[in-house]
Amino acid sequence: MQAVPSPLHSPGKENEGFFPFPTVRSFPLPDAREQGKVSSKENNGKIGIRAAGFLPERSAVKIGYARVSTLDQNPDLQKDALERAGCEKVIVDKVTGTARERPGLGKVRELLRAGDTLVVWRLDRLGRSLRDLIEWVRYLEEQGVALQSLHEAIDTSTPTGKLTFHIFGALAEFERSLIQERTQAGLAAARARGRLGGRRKALTPDKRALAVELYREKKMPVAKICEVMGISKPTLYAYVREAQAEDFRAGA
Repeated sequence: MQAVPSPLHSPGKENEGFFPFPTVRSFPLPDAREQGKVSSKENNGKIGIRAAGFLPERSAVKIGYARVSTLDQNPDLQKDALERAGCEKVIVDKVTGTARERPGLGKVRELLRAGDTLVVWRLDRLGRSLRDLIEWVRYLEEQGVALQSLHEAIDTSTPTGKLTFHIFGALAEFERSLIQERTQAGLAAARARGRLGGRRKALTPDKRALAVELYREKKMPVAKICEVMGISKPTLYAYVREAQAEDFRAGA
């Protein structure tokens, strides 16, 4: 059977009479902005459009936080006010204000993004104390998140709101300084009257001396001495050390 010459080959070539491999045409890749228009269904879900960076991140939103102290209290009043303020989500905690672990606040931290606003019905719903509240405001400011309180009409996204919280921070620092000053003055006055700080002695001087004497005689186990005197082993050893120090000072 005679081979059919290829019209794309010149006569006299080595593979004359055979068809060559088909010519592959190259096409320019589509622009990244055009790729962003491809739906996840068309690209078989291999890469998300948002993950590829073709679509902008979500716009800023308002996240509401409500808290009631007991399970019997109803948070609907706070939730309704937060929803009227434009909150897309409202997270509710049912714990006391003094509790350190509040699951709802942890969820709020996960939801908030830079540019968002955390909205509370009242400031005491967020912070356990003024100091705790100031720390929260500092954290939100570092994250680029504003704080809005409906009851106090405070919004840290405005210059007036930021000024208000700076004043709160100065007052909190002033309060801490006063507490430290009063504490130090009270301790100094007590020392001047011969009173020292710390816990009261568990035993009277006579009973302490008896406990030390029983320990030194080595006739009774330490555990038994502690049981009889109603004290712990560290307390007994502390009495023994005090007696030894007194004997040393007396001998000197």
